[in-house]
Amino acid sequence: MSFKVSYLWTAPEVNPLNLKARSIPILNPLNKYGRTFFFSWSGFLVAFLSWYAFPPLLTLTIRKDLKMTQDDFANSNIMSLCGTLVVRAIAGPLCDRFGPRLVFVGCLLSGAIPTAMAGLVTTPKGLIALRFFIGVLGGSFVPCQVWCTGFFDKNVVGTANALAGGWGNSGGGITYFVMPAIFDSLVRNQHLTPHVAWRVAFIVPFIIITAIALGLLFTAEDTPTGRWSERHQIVRTLIAQNVGDSANQSRTSLKDSDDKHATKEQASASKVDTERQVPETSVVDATVAEVVVAPTMKEALSVVFSLQTLALAAPYACSFGGELAINSIIGSYYLKNFPHLGQTGSGRWAAMFGLLNVVFRPLGGLVADIIYKYTHSVWAKKLWIVFCGVTMGCFELAIGLTNSHQEATMFGLVAGLAIFMDASNGANFAVVPHVHPFANGILSGIVGASGNLGGIIFAIIFRYNGSHYGRVIWIIGAISIGVNLSVSWIRPVPKGQIGGK
Repeated sequence: MSFKVSYLWTAPEVNPLNLKARSIPILNPLNKYGRTFFFSWSGFLVAFLSWYAFPPLLTLTIRKDLKMTQDDFANSNIMSLCGTLVVRAIAGPLCDRFGPRLVFVGCLLSGAIPTAMAGLVTTPKGLIALRFFIGVLGGSFVPCQVWCTGFFDKNVVGTANALAGGWGNSGGGITYFVMPAIFDSLVRNQHLTPHVAWRVAFIVPFIIITAIALGLLFTAEDTPTGRWSERHQIVRTLIAQNVGDSANQSRTSLKDSDDKHATKEQASASKVDTERQVPETSVVDATVAEVVVAPTMKEALSVVFSLQTLALAAPYACSFGGELAINSIIGSYYLKNFPHLGQTGSGRWAAMFGLLNVVFRPLGGLVADIIYKYTHSVWAKKLWIVFCGVTMGCFELAIGLTNSHQEATMFGLVAGLAIFMDASNGANFAVVPHVHPFANGILSGIVGASGNLGGIIFAIIFRYNGSHYGRVIWIIGAISIGVNLSVSWIRPVPKGQIGGK
């Protein structure tokens, strides 16, 4: 399916078997697919903005006000990631059980409350505890990706996931502009003291998060077919309508219960018009296999401990984990190497690291979709992840080993790192929908949580190296290269799996 500019606003063509869109109406929030996409990226963006609202002001203002040590600063970053790790691991199964839309709303509202309570913090320990609960917002990434996967078909799902994730991730860069700007305005224009101004500043992300969460709750839908609880029944009806009564075909059936796995029976029939290159039996079986169910404990454990899950989780721990850890210290790193920039100046340059997500995380998913279009191979998509991961590691080695005090060199290397780091993140979640599609929530939760686990590990390394930021970055680079190469041999789709290919 070739790209047309009109796809950006026209109602998309849909797959008649599952009603998933085959294009992304980015500029049409009135269409249910465009509305889902809008709330996916905007919800994650405001979550990320608040989740990372502390680091821009921790560079100087909050540290001074709360009399925080370097260890306190590092510990607060670690606890923020710990909170998100817990929520991401739980959010995956919750998405499979209750649907990603409601889980998304729950994450946003649960994180908005501690955001509004930032003004009550008076000690470093209080800040560390608060950032743990604000970390709930980072868990919104899982329902964001599961929700997108449910609305967009294989030809564009990588791009849709990468766009939603990339534009959402840019909140980590935007917050380096927004929070210092709000703080400076409150001090200069409202004549508040720094002690009061940074506390008042956190009311802004609270209001934005709450507004987006309510919009998502009252105007969006669970699935293209309607309510989450009815997804099995509707897909069965769609299959029956589109397959028709031809040639003594066997019927494919789904159990209506969310608590049992869908059964799959082989059928022989003619080709479906919309899938002319694929036998009807393959289309039907694949459609059935890709309906998300609530897996049994045995099935869930088989997903969690499969090699395919490891092959996605390990690289994501390095790419997104590295992004989280570096995003927490990048402003302080710049201020150390270029003290003349000050808190606001170093924050503006640090914002570049997160803002490049707007372009390059989506590009990672888009390239993966293009590769799949021409190769019809999930293997080819996986090799794209490996390439991005290894290149990312090389940039980290260069940044850490040179530890440049020349602005052009440092900012150029960090931009190069962000390009391949973001592309690696996007490429990863372009492969996720192909692997264990019946348990997409669990898989997305595990892979998403692995990003936070990597972030925690790297943040701990930062914690025990004080302000030697360059040293830790090259260590992360060496780990990233080793991890990506060590899982490169694992086949991306389990042998014998029907759906997802």
